[in-house]
Amino acid sequence: MKIFKYLIAFWTSIAVYTVFTFFYGQGGLSAYNQLLSEREQQVINIKDLWALNEELEKTKNNLLYDYDTLLVYARQMGYGYEDEKFVRIVGLGNTISVPAVAGKVYKIKNPDFIPDKNIKITALCAGLLVFAFMLMLEIIETRTR
Repeated sequence: MKIFKYLIAFWTSIAVYTVFTFFYGQGGLSAYNQLLSEREQQVINIKDLWALNEELEKTKNNLLYDYDTLLVYARQMGYGYEDEKFVRIVGLGNTISVPAVAGKVYKIKNPDFIPDKNIKITALCAGLLVFAFMLMLEIIETRTR
């Protein structure tokens, strides 16, 4: 019957390892939730890229098929008709140009987790602590008899 007391230490270390691995390990719930939030961020980024693509597609179609829009863009970039002469006033700066935006870069973060080695050390320490507690209880029982 004494050996069953010490098996509790073994089962404690197995239980601690299992619980920590399930919640905080490399494939645990914590890492899974972090990956889900990264996935949501990617979905938002893709929606933003679709909206940007639609705007750029509209601009491209306007430039291809609308002569007036083409004239406005050419005027903003400094082009004119053949018989026009330009006077450049120094100190006013360049004309405002519309920047071409191609989206933003989103870097994926790796999920944080507790390494397996640390979980094993924690489980071993918990098992040794329970083993020492059981051993102390047995020593106290033998001295009180």
